[in-house]
Amino acid sequence: MAGTTLVPPGRHHKRTVSDQQKRRELALQRQKQGRRDLQHHARQLALNAPNEEQPVDLAEVNSAGSASEDAVFDYSERDEAEIGMEDAESSPESKRAALLEGARLKGLRAREFFSRQLMLPEWMVDIPPYLKKDWFIMPRPEGQRCLVISANGVTLSRQRNGRILHSFPSALPNGARTKEVAAGSHVYCILDCIFHAPDKTYYVIDMMCWRGYSLFDCTAEFRFFWMTTKLAETGALCDPSAHHHYRFSVVPVYECNVSGLQAVYSGPVPFVRDGILFYNRHALYELGVTPLVLVWKDAQCSQYLLDTDSHGNVPAYQQVVLELNSDGSVVTSDDPPVTLGALAPDFLEQNALHVRPGMLLRFAIGDQGLSLVEGKPVVADIHFQGVANKNRARRADTCTKILFQYAARHGALTVNDLLAAIEASDEEGDTSMG
Repeated sequence: MAGTTLVPPGRHHKRTVSDQQKRRELALQRQKQGRRDLQHHARQLALNAPNEEQPVDLAEVNSAGSASEDAVFDYSERDEAEIGMEDAESSPESKRAALLEGARLKGLRAREFFSRQLMLPEWMVDIPPYLKKDWFIMPRPEGQRCLVISANGVTLSRQRNGRILHSFPSALPNGARTKEVAAGSHVYCILDCIFHAPDKTYYVIDMMCWRGYSLFDCTAEFRFFWMTTKLAETGALCDPSAHHHYRFSVVPVYECNVSGLQAVYSGPVPFVRDGILFYNRHALYELGVTPLVLVWKDAQCSQYLLDTDSHGNVPAYQQVVLELNSDGSVVTSDDPPVTLGALAPDFLEQNALHVRPGMLLRFAIGDQGLSLVEGKPVVADIHFQGVANKNRARRADTCTKILFQYAARHGALTVNDLLAAIEASDEEGDTSMG
């Protein structure tokens, strides 16, 4: 496949500022124009969370979340959950109908539905303006991202791909069938967590619902206040017991100043660190990828700066996962998707039984690298490697992930860049790297 000229180091950050910052501004505008009512959404997630699936055997899942890539997963069929989620974005009425339908799904369709219920960060490819004023930061625990739901006397956790991780009793409200914990069906909780296997702890990074009260439409500042205060009022933060099988712990949140950055970057934490999360204090809890939450890492605060293969090894060339369209083009998961190349018609014809539209495919970025226009990759020197891991969430990579991984190999944002931006901040200053 034809390549393009490598992006010169030093120009990368400057050219990506306008694109990521523009998305941040648009996201904040959407929130100001009208906050979505997600109380019904939260209730459907909670009351219909359990189904007949069995929890995942942790012995089969390694710390990096990798799995065998031998099996081919059929992505060509658009199931009811996918259609339902598309309809849910059009109007409150269709959203409610889709959620009611989605809550009744089982097996693969249930996993597809629940795989779309988390807010996912963009990767930091430029430093936001007003970093010190408008952003919180927290250390990100290494582990499996989970949606944790307590309702109807049981607590259930689901991984990013929608599969059940654990079903267990907990001290969360209505999370176990005990006199002390049990409550009416209107009481349920939804937490955004990372399960840290070494100490069997669910580290809470966000809260979407507490005792039936929806926090989806609350700012990050308010959600973090409730997260730190409400969980402390329960026994969920205590050591495991007969009616509380796993420990919960709140990840500390800091103001984005010099001391806060130093604490999250190198301060003592009870878990293995995997980078830093940046939250815009005005951000609501939006489903899907948002530019109002960012993730950043380097080799000092994460052992997984560069993506690894299924064996935990860093490949010689950057790997990306893209979705195959019916016309042979391969695209990112952004909205709208970005096309990075295309597979030849004769190749598609020869491999029609194994490579079909809708599938997620792995590619390596070759020596000619990426070509950017206004901060977006528009074409890449990509080389087909195979079908993507079937156990990953059913999403292609985003532009910002591809850009971050590319920059990590050719000259990334450093912690000193972040410190300099914070130190240069004031009430009116613009600290973006433009």
